[in-house]
Amino acid sequence: MTSLRILLRAIALLTAMAAGAMAGPFEEALPKFSADSYSDTEAAISAVAGSGHERALTVVEALRDGRLLAGAGQVYIREASNGMIDAATGEIVGGAGNLKPVRVNNRVRRAIEAALGNLTLLSSDTRTRFNAAQAVFRSRDASALPVLERAIAQESDLRVRGALESARAAVILNKPDAPAVEKKIAVEILSRRGDQDSLALLSNVSASSAPDLAKAASDAAEGIRTRLALWNALQNVWYGVSLGSVLLLAAIGLAITFGTMGVINMAHGEMVMIGAYTTFMVQEVIRLHAPGLFDASLFIALPLAFLTAGAVGVLVERCVIRFLYGRPLETLLATWGLSLILQQAVRTVFGPTNREVGTPGWMRGALEIGGLSLTYNRLAIVVFAFSVFAILLLVMRYTSLGLYVRAVTQNRRMAGSMGIRTNRIDALAFGLGSGVAGIAGVALSQIDNVSPNLGQGYIIDSFMVVVFGGVGNLWGTLIGAMTLGVANKMLEPYAGAVLGKIVLLITIIIFIQRRPRGLFALKGRAVEA
Repeated sequence: MTSLRILLRAIALLTAMAAGAMAGPFEEALPKFSADSYSDTEAAISAVAGSGHERALTVVEALRDGRLLAGAGQVYIREASNGMIDAATGEIVGGAGNLKPVRVNNRVRRAIEAALGNLTLLSSDTRTRFNAAQAVFRSRDASALPVLERAIAQESDLRVRGALESARAAVILNKPDAPAVEKKIAVEILSRRGDQDSLALLSNVSASSAPDLAKAASDAAEGIRTRLALWNALQNVWYGVSLGSVLLLAAIGLAITFGTMGVINMAHGEMVMIGAYTTFMVQEVIRLHAPGLFDASLFIALPLAFLTAGAVGVLVERCVIRFLYGRPLETLLATWGLSLILQQAVRTVFGPTNREVGTPGWMRGALEIGGLSLTYNRLAIVVFAFSVFAILLLVMRYTSLGLYVRAVTQNRRMAGSMGIRTNRIDALAFGLGSGVAGIAGVALSQIDNVSPNLGQGYIIDSFMVVVFGGVGNLWGTLIGAMTLGVANKMLEPYAGAVLGKIVLLITIIIFIQRRPRGLFALKGRAVEA
């Protein structure tokens, strides 16, 4: 019996010794995560990443996401289903005792980023390799150089290869003992990259470096600053065009009602709000009954928003506005009261808080052109605004409704004497203008908060656009919206948002004093009288 006990102990000892002998760098590094020391965690990350183990990437990603738990020398990964797996073996475990998430700080985060870059530089996925190169560029970890060399040698995708070469240049420029020749090549590569990160790296090249290297870095940094200033100006122009398209959508309906009937409609912003809430209702119905149609929700909401806002506009004109023609002050007060009523009605039905309107998948992301970033949702709104303008222009020029509206705008009495039912045209024009405001709300729901106050943020700017461009003139509305949008965004970096708007308002006041009818004044006997 004693001999058997001795034999069993010997077998257990040999098994433990064999297990210890089989443990590699990966297994040896894992317990360091439970030491609750940032230095040990950083060392563990380096050892795990350099081990070449198949589970190394999983462990580092879990640490990045806050899913790596440790305690009593054991390390586990929390899965999305709240299950637990052993970090060393990948096996599912039941109870794991008292565990705490492994703590990280900025230094550990940089180590994580560098490790992820090293682990994924040779991935088979193009996007993964590109992201890994970007991670190494930011971390500038010298230990990544051998892997970078291998990755560059076998890379066939030009975009990824450029990112890999930029990462290698960043590492070399940050490495004190790198040869001067290689540093000069790195300066040239970073100069071609030409972004803000490259500028920061080149600006950090010490003046105590070799004179030719310091001069090359200084010249490259100056060139990048010039290019960035140009791209920044172009970006501001794009922001201005984007803002101008929003103003165009909000003001184009007002140009019709204000130009046709001379009505100062302070409730026009609420028509925009009605369109936005129609979009919200359409998406709610789709989420509940047909989730697969979500990407088409805006196309479904457009006609419904036009009809809903247009119907409300016709109702307002028939019940209130028709009794106040020729009395602009009373019209202003009445429509202002209507705007308060509509806002309160929406608060009663939907509540005072913002409502979420989702963005379809095809409107997410951005188009990158050099240093210019064009987000797809803004790009879609610009295209949509110009499309609405073109359609409305065709309606006003080539349909009988457009002909009648233009006739009433230019000379109401003469149009009435020619048999045009001016009251009916007023109602239709008001409904058309309100309907266009409704579809503006569909677009604005993608870039602004959908709330009862949505329209109030655009009503003043809409009147400025209409008056500046010329009352009732669609081309004037287009030019006015784009001019004010671009001017506003170009002034903001220098004067700030509030002061920039004040400068624009003063400029418009001075302009209207010189040209009371705006940029493009309508022509006609009644208009010119």
